[in-house]
Amino acid sequence: MALQGNEKEIIIAPLSGKVTALENVPDPTFAKKMMGDGLAIEPTDGKVVSPVNGEVVVTFPTKHAIGLKTESGIEILIHVGLETVHMDGEGFEVHVEQGEQVKVGDPLITFDLQLIKERAASHITPIIITAGDSVEHYGKTSDDTVIAGESNLLELTLKGARETNANPVEKRDGTNQDSEYKETAKKIVEAVGGLENIHAATHCVTRLRFALDNEDAVDKDALEDLDVVKGTFSTNGQYQIVIGQGTVDKVYQSMVKETGLKEASKDDVKAAGGKKLNPLQRGIKVLADIFIPILPAIVTAGLLLGLNNILVNPIFTDQSIIEMFPSWAGMADMINVIAVTAFTFLPALIGWSAVKRFGGNPLLGIVLGLILVHPALMPAGDYAIAAANGEAPTWNLFGLEVNMMGYQGQVLPVLVAAWVLASIEKWLKKRVIDSLQLLIVAPIALLLTGFLSFILIGPVTFTIGNWITSGLIAVFDAAPLLGGLIYGALYAPLVITGMHHTFLAVDLQLIGSTGSTFLWPILALSNIAQGSAVFAIFLAAKNEKLKGLAGTSGISAWLGVTEPALFGVNLQYRYPFVAAIIGTAIAGAFITVGGVQASSVGVGGVPAFLSIANSMGAFFLGMLIVIIVPFIITFAIAKRKLKN
Repeated sequence: MALQGNEKEIIIAPLSGKVTALENVPDPTFAKKMMGDGLAIEPTDGKVVSPVNGEVVVTFPTKHAIGLKTESGIEILIHVGLETVHMDGEGFEVHVEQGEQVKVGDPLITFDLQLIKERAASHITPIIITAGDSVEHYGKTSDDTVIAGESNLLELTLKGARETNANPVEKRDGTNQDSEYKETAKKIVEAVGGLENIHAATHCVTRLRFALDNEDAVDKDALEDLDVVKGTFSTNGQYQIVIGQGTVDKVYQSMVKETGLKEASKDDVKAAGGKKLNPLQRGIKVLADIFIPILPAIVTAGLLLGLNNILVNPIFTDQSIIEMFPSWAGMADMINVIAVTAFTFLPALIGWSAVKRFGGNPLLGIVLGLILVHPALMPAGDYAIAAANGEAPTWNLFGLEVNMMGYQGQVLPVLVAAWVLASIEKWLKKRVIDSLQLLIVAPIALLLTGFLSFILIGPVTFTIGNWITSGLIAVFDAAPLLGGLIYGALYAPLVITGMHHTFLAVDLQLIGSTGSTFLWPILALSNIAQGSAVFAIFLAAKNEKLKGLAGTSGISAWLGVTEPALFGVNLQYRYPFVAAIIGTAIAGAFITVGGVQASSVGVGGVPAFLSIANSMGAFFLGMLIVIIVPFIITFAIAKRKLKN
């Protein structure tokens, strides 16, 4: 029987949550649509239901993804979170089996959403149409949020004149298919530099993952010429080859059988990839792992401080809002208390994240951070004045004078102390029997770390932090124009390498020591510049796919998330990236000379003005520069280069 004309396939939302474009997913496999088109959902609960009537074609031992096939032959991949494969099934439960028939709304997977937020790269969940050859048009919901099992997510228009029965599809011979995978496996191994270049290899739902000794030996063109390969990229010391669900497992098994490659676990490859990083890269990765989880609290506090700045500072007139309307003073004071809490107890936040990263008990990390800011301790800023007057409080430990100084807003003391705490805790756990661990491990680890923090770690790292702060201030005081120009030019390239995470710690150290930072406003301008450049591509491009990608990533960049703009558009065409750097360098020099300072770390985009403490006019002019300069340069070049 032949089916005439176009058919439509409705894909219902498999999860409840916020809908986002694939281009905004922070993983190249999905953002670049290597696996296929679709949408992503930021789930608000831990339940995945079937979005279609069809068959479960694949489940995975790690339980983090599932593949479905509709009655009309459309194949769908639901991938819960990013890098959740490394959780090895922890926090997941699959409720169906491969080959089982399902209907819309049937439960597929339940998962621990909070655990994914803590352990995975992201909880954002892509829903991908992996076999899109039969799809003529993707209709995507315009709703911001969807409800699992109820809301329409995608409306697919299938290509017409599909025939069934009249011309049955010839099944491929299993032997020929196996032979094809064998040849493909051999070609992949050869293209990545041969067995001698492979330190370890494994696979997940969608891709092969290699830890290679030398990534320069990879023949990328040879890989991408293979029909099964949908894309390649390198991240965190792993070289990843995107193949697709189902096929990737067969290719990997063929690699093991035909080439003598030894099977490895995902943790083996992750560990091997981590070892490939040089000491600087490893240090940057550690800082990123520590500060990214606490970033939402810091950014929220920054936004609230910005709101407080508007109320208490004379921005719009010669008088502040609370001077003109005294009844608002109580509101401003309450907002200030809520806002400064995250910065006052910053060591507790860092302690939690750092001890967790170093393999210890994160609750002990919180306690350690709170110890360093205990109310009985004099804040570091006041302690210097008290010491000069001979009034600084101290402890006398058998003749040793120990400063009773707190480390509010400081970064380095708690970072080092957290590593010491986790190291002591792990050492004790290996040597204390289970029945006594509760009574011995935590008390001894916390007591030893506390003494070391006040006697040695705190004073030494506080001094080092002051040296870093003083050095940066001296450089920017001596040559503000040059300092702003260089940092403005370097920030976007630092984002590509991941080194920009290092400067969050520097910003927080500056705020803790001086009350403000002159580096963060340049970060905000860099993000706006990348957005301006990609908006120029949006206006100049004739290709609808490029326009859609540029439009969504431009909005994202102006709201502080530049990765979609950087990796999706600007780096691909290069000149928008260079134009954004030029604009940021000029604006960075301008606002540094103008003395612009931020009182907190806020949203690094258009809302950044809320965090600016002084020279607001200069900052707005800087924003104007990064909006106009990158846009004009990019648009002028794009009109010539994107004619077709």
